[in-house]
Amino acid sequence: VAGALAMILLGCLNWHDVGRAISSQVVMVIVTSLALGSALLQTGGSDFIASVFVYLTYGAPGAVVLSSLILLMAVLTNMVSNNAAAVIGTPVAVSIAGALGLPAEPFVLAVLFGANLSFVTPMSYQTNLLVMSAGSYRFADFVRVGLPLAVLMWALYSWLLVMIYDL
Repeated sequence: VAGALAMILLGCLNWHDVGRAISSQVVMVIVTSLALGSALLQTGGSDFIASVFVYLTYGAPGAVVLSSLILLMAVLTNMVSNNAAAVIGTPVAVSIAGALGLPAEPFVLAVLFGANLSFVTPMSYQTNLLVMSAGSYRFADFVRVGLPLAVLMWALYSWLLVMIYDL
């Protein structure tokens, strides 16, 4: 904000350019993603997701559950914003760890790492939307470049967390 204000005061940017730079699409994605995260928390949706997740991974080793959680968050963060995915995923991670009798820390880190794999779709992060608009990229461009990178990072994060926390 201070940088933008300095640019306006120094004449590098005028008010007309400021108004054109604000994308209503970016604002709407951010607002609706945070609203979705809040709604899932308030309605018990995050508890439901945790119970379904624990049911689906019942009997699996902790490493598989942890890796699956990273994958779930990576998918979620590419549908909503990474902030919303982290807001939704953190209570889910704590619930999963409690249900499995494991420490919560690696599961919360799994949420944080997974929620930051937000480069497969343009709507997953506000900067992606700005780049898409400014660079005339298509949705498929993000998937083509972002999906292999997300898969690589998912495998790396899964391996690192399992090694560090001995799961």
